[in-house]
Amino acid sequence: MQFKHVTLDFDGSVAVLRLDHQEVMNAVSVDMLGGLAEALDAIEEKKDEVRCVVLTGAGRAFCTGANLQGRNNQSKKTKAGLTLETGFHPFLRCIRNLHCPIVTAVNGPAAGAGMSFALLGDMILCARSSYFLQAFRRIGLVPDCGSTWLLPRLVGRARSIELSLMGERLPAEKALEWGLVNRVYDDGVLMEEAMKLARDLASGPTVALSLIRKLYWDSPENSFEDQLNLEFQCQLRAGDTQDFREGVGAFLEKRPAQFKGK
Repeated sequence: MQFKHVTLDFDGSVAVLRLDHQEVMNAVSVDMLGGLAEALDAIEEKKDEVRCVVLTGAGRAFCTGANLQGRNNQSKKTKAGLTLETGFHPFLRCIRNLHCPIVTAVNGPAAGAGMSFALLGDMILCARSSYFLQAFRRIGLVPDCGSTWLLPRLVGRARSIELSLMGERLPAEKALEWGLVNRVYDDGVLMEEAMKLARDLASGPTVALSLIRKLYWDSPENSFEDQLNLEFQCQLRAGDTQDFREGVGAFLEKRPAQFKGK
């Protein structure tokens, strides 16, 4: 399926969402944000079928941030950041609340907003040649798209501030060393490995995996008691699924579980 600067393909129970504006290395425009919204609606329509999403970039980049082409020709009254709440934030919130796991396959540069998009993955896989960049200081802006929330929780305050103040590239191997990403692969096998992982997740107990996502997203804002209560609520819901009964039965019968995502 083709949307504005976005392509969406379905491979069984895996949806592959590609940022696809290769002329600008997949920089994000208002048009692309509209395309992403439509693609996510299409995924939502297939909610019962789609059990994992892979987000990647077409061509040689993952995403190089906001598309700045034409900025110099805009009215001086146009304020930077106006599209955050109308375009970027709805997309970020949709990804955060996705009903199934998301794998980000970082196939090249992930800069600015693109870095945030990459870090939203539950599993973050990188090509060896890829890198991350907090590019905002280079154009006199502050980090956005949730990066000041995500980064301190992933790599700590000191490294987060360094990345943002210095605006230096963080290679994939160093990102792995820091614990920012999960796995690094040779460029030629990145998508193969991403799809292998996505299929594995898609064959799992989707409701439980969705609740696991929720628990870890909510954890940083919760007290210990709040988190205990949330675990209790999520466990009640997970325990009421067909997949829980199948998992227990498979364990007792010493066979592989056949989860249906229900």
